[in-house]
Amino acid sequence: MLHHIMASIPHEILAAPAENDELQTDQLADWLRQIFGPLFLVIVSIVAIFFLFTREITRFVQFIVLAIGIGVVFYVPNIIETTAKAIAKALGVDIT
Repeated sequence: MLHHIMASIPHEILAAPAENDELQTDQLADWLRQIFGPLFLVIVSIVAIFFLFTREITRFVQFIVLAIGIGVVFYVPNIIETTAKAIAKALGVDIT
């Protein structure tokens, strides 16, 4: 039965993909930012408003600092790579 199913599938589908049919991931990070960016901002806003209304100023400040840190990593491309290179250069490590 499997042989009949395999024989009915066109050869082009079973053949190896051509070089230009590779998975394109160049714009994946931008696409994810477009989807999760507004969601991140909504969640941060709701939690921040909750902390303000419950008058937990210390937790509010901690949360805002954490949200800003996560936002910078999320919204600024290559921030981790740039920071790592700067730290390595400051420590005198040769990175080439």
